[in-house]
Amino acid sequence: MNQSKPKNNSTINEQNATNKPAGEKLQKLLARLGLGSRRGLEEIIKSGRISINGKVANLGDRALLTDEIRIDGRQVRLKAEREKRRRVIAYYKPEGEICSASDPQGRPTVFDRLPKLTNDRWVMVGRLDINSSGLLLFTNDGELAHRLMHPSSGIIREYAVRVLGEVTPQIASQLTTGVELEDGIAKFDDIKEGGGIGVNKWYHVTIKEGRKREVRRMFESQTLKVSRLIRTRYGTVILPKELRTGRFIELDTSDIGKLVDSVGLRKRQVTGLNHATKEKQARIHKKPLKSREIRRQKHEAHERREERKKHTPKYRTPNMSRAKFTKI
Repeated sequence: MNQSKPKNNSTINEQNATNKPAGEKLQKLLARLGLGSRRGLEEIIKSGRISINGKVANLGDRALLTDEIRIDGRQVRLKAEREKRRRVIAYYKPEGEICSASDPQGRPTVFDRLPKLTNDRWVMVGRLDINSSGLLLFTNDGELAHRLMHPSSGIIREYAVRVLGEVTPQIASQLTTGVELEDGIAKFDDIKEGGGIGVNKWYHVTIKEGRKREVRRMFESQTLKVSRLIRTRYGTVILPKELRTGRFIELDTSDIGKLVDSVGLRKRQVTGLNHATKEKQARIHKKPLKSREIRRQKHEAHERREERKKHTPKYRTPNMSRAKFTKI
């Protein structure tokens, strides 16, 4: 009887390594270099606006840093993109701004106040609806943005929520166990009382995903209306107490490193902000507000006061110190 010789495992591994496609998916490569989000780049690829080595790229094509890649005919300098400094800014979004680069109705957007970039672009990390405010992150690293938003990363989002009504222990248990929404089950990781007098009560909630209007819809599922919603934390970044609405601050190398570590992304060997840049940032945030901005903030404050009077004249802002929150 002829006995076949056992295959050499090392030979099989070598063959598998040889057959493995070279490079990485085009949209992933370009997103990692900060040229857009994966989803946005996929749409650009589908529209035939990207070429690899002179050939129109298709969705699923792979590329190397040594390839010649062009977007709308303009060559992407891949090595320069790879070596650029990773930047992240924390922006305090006010109510009334939309999370979009532009708006057909002419409404203000969160991108209006961001610093301009040369040969680069800001990628927004998640969204907040027009009636919500709080922490919004932006980065020039598309891969970092993608990982921070993806549910598999398990990044914690924390919100201060003002609710018209009371969250009973039974409702709190339901919200942390899971409620049925139109797009699937949703649950808070934690919910704590945050103060308030009268019919308006504040709560602090944490959640590991960011579906559209998810926090509001979860409370609505329990017949509770959210009258204010402020994002106070995204992953390792906490909304700075000194940051005013409509202003931003750039994260230093240490804070960016913590954010990168939280999603398992390789660090870039770059220097942090130099002294001149830090001084410029400080001047920007200390600069007096323009008269138009002052009028806008006064108008928003007046509207909030009027809205509070409708429900209770005794309302006071909650103490945001986590040490004073009591778990339900």
